[in-house]
Amino acid sequence: MDTTPKSLRLHLAICGRVNAGKSTLFNLISGQNHAITSPERGTTTDVVEKSMELRPLGAAVLLDTAGIDDDSTLGSQRMDKTVKAIDRADAILLVSAPGVWGEPEKLITRMAEERKIPVITILNIPDGQMMSFEKENDQSASRITVCAANPENRDEFLEKLTGKLLELLPESRLDPPLLHDLFPENSLVVLMTPIDSQAPKGRLILPEVMAIRDILDGHSQVLVAREDAFPEIYRKLAVTPALVVCDSQVVHKMLATTPETIAQTTFSILMSRLKGDINEFAAGCAAVEFLRPGDRVLIAEGCTHHAAGNDIGKIQIPQLLEKKCGGKLHFSFNSGMDYPDDLSEYQLVIHCGSCMLNRRTVLNRLRLSRRAGVPVCNYGMCIAACRGVIRNVLSPFPDALKRYVKELDKLSNRM
Repeated sequence: MDTTPKSLRLHLAICGRVNAGKSTLFNLISGQNHAITSPERGTTTDVVEKSMELRPLGAAVLLDTAGIDDDSTLGSQRMDKTVKAIDRADAILLVSAPGVWGEPEKLITRMAEERKIPVITILNIPDGQMMSFEKENDQSASRITVCAANPENRDEFLEKLTGKLLELLPESRLDPPLLHDLFPENSLVVLMTPIDSQAPKGRLILPEVMAIRDILDGHSQVLVAREDAFPEIYRKLAVTPALVVCDSQVVHKMLATTPETIAQTTFSILMSRLKGDINEFAAGCAAVEFLRPGDRVLIAEGCTHHAAGNDIGKIQIPQLLEKKCGGKLHFSFNSGMDYPDDLSEYQLVIHCGSCMLNRRTVLNRLRLSRRAGVPVCNYGMCIAACRGVIRNVLSPFPDALKRYVKELDKLSNRM
């Protein structure tokens, strides 16, 4: 659990009005006095995070937020932080008191509905009133009562909480596919893995490690080879691979050395399915064909790494796009958890593979793009489109390929 990347953990945002008992609930769930609690208004001033194991769901991150109705001097800034935490959340734990339901609770519920994430209402009851309250009130499907201040309630509460989450969370969030569903068991999968200059010395980049584990979990075999050694290795294989996956930067080498009869894709495209909506990314990729000099493009990265001299996001993709459209484009760059609320000034958003972001964050960014009417595509898809091989690497995903072709036809008819 300790080695699970934060981006793959279940994110639970604890929200509510000021002094609802959010931090007390946070401490109850985590089993530690991690967050400061006090009767003073606005004790929680920033989002507090705690990674933990939430059986049987697995690795999770708790997000303790400031009160949504904080009216202090810095209240608006604290609310912005709370909203960003909700944007990351797979589910919201809405803390309230019996008989207290007003605009703060309605606001949180509306934000959850807009983002299409489930809400579990946690009624925080004073210890002496627990039994009488439970006898007089039926428990709805999405409500749990608890005295958060009493640690003796922890085991019973966690059992109820995980049960509700298993009921309400989509199956895809609980067990999202990476690639093992693309081929039958006992298949051979080849990974072409250039030694990335931005990967820590002695390690593979995260998507490659994830792919190896997912293939093994799918009861298949994996062959890992550098791209320059792959042709010779392929000639020696006695078994035809079911799938070949490569780094986006060497997609042209993969296609040149691999028979067309073998399914082929890139790590970045696999991540677009795991972390977001591959069909929506594919539809947005059609816009690459219609960029014109002077257009504005946002390139968004989920991590804040120190860019190398030939950085894929800051150097390679801009060069490929300008070569394709035949002129200069105006690029903006965005990294980490910061992301523009208004995307209307852009003609295209190009997003990284999101290995350092959780799926809910990426889905929320796709929502912002839809709201602004701005297409968004994925690094790997963008590179493949610029090199003219997008249909090849989308072939393992028929629905995504159909969305790409449909959007391409629609944009062509507008020209």
